[in-house]
Amino acid sequence: MKLFPIEAGNFKLDGGAMFGVVPKSLWTRTNPADANNMIDIAARCLLIEEGNRLTLIDTGMGNKQSDKFFGYYYPWGDHSLDASLKKHGFHRDDITDVFMTHLHFDHCGGSVIWNKDRTGYQPAFKNATFWSNQNHWEWATKPNRRERASFLSENILPMQESGQLQFVKGPQKGLADETTNFSEANELDFGIFFADGHTDKQMIPLIKYKNKTIAFMADLLPTAGHLPLPFVMGYDTRPLLTLPEKELFLNAAADNGFYLFLEHDAHNQIITVKHTEKGVRLDKTYTCKELF
Repeated sequence: MKLFPIEAGNFKLDGGAMFGVVPKSLWTRTNPADANNMIDIAARCLLIEEGNRLTLIDTGMGNKQSDKFFGYYYPWGDHSLDASLKKHGFHRDDITDVFMTHLHFDHCGGSVIWNKDRTGYQPAFKNATFWSNQNHWEWATKPNRRERASFLSENILPMQESGQLQFVKGPQKGLADETTNFSEANELDFGIFFADGHTDKQMIPLIKYKNKTIAFMADLLPTAGHLPLPFVMGYDTRPLLTLPEKELFLNAAADNGFYLFLEHDAHNQIITVKHTEKGVRLDKTYTCKELF
């Protein structure tokens, strides 16, 4: 198995929204804001090469939205999904599987592109199977008013209409179901932790790699600055559920030496954590190059 970080682009989000009720004087210590209160955010995806299978976890925002849309998110830097794939010797047509942790636009927007005539949409990975789970798909395609702006039909429905969508099988229970679940490897050969605080049935992959466990943290832990339990995003639909989910997962990460791959931290790629008197806190930081 080989792992490759895929940098799908950087953008900015409002720091207050990213840290919810936490005072700015606290969160700016780790995530400094600009004059508009915006903080740096990454869309760091992960590519897994194993045998004939090439699995991409999440795809970033993509580039099909309007200039007005992107104007809200202040794109910066020169990263792109295609350039990052090319850097590692791959093309989007090589991808066999696209695993989506959840279907918010900044995680799955790159999964769908305009068709040649810009009259409609088509999957961006023509040879890939797209993976979600049944419960989250229902949640995303019949969105609540809170999340409606994050679940964009043009990012989601073309995967199903193309016939390329499949759902992960097996147990799909989290704390909301009164069950904790670090599931065993499934069709994609990695475990999944299901979390419901951010959105219903977000999937956190746990990948066994060279005697290490690499956890792709998605929005369960957006940045290293979110390690303290109360540091929960304003975007979370069930913040009081995020708290025990984070606690459970971070304690397991500290106990078992998980390496936490941070999708949204523009300045820290991978971290480990440790137990302290204040709870689970940062231990060490790594670049992907150091571990992969």
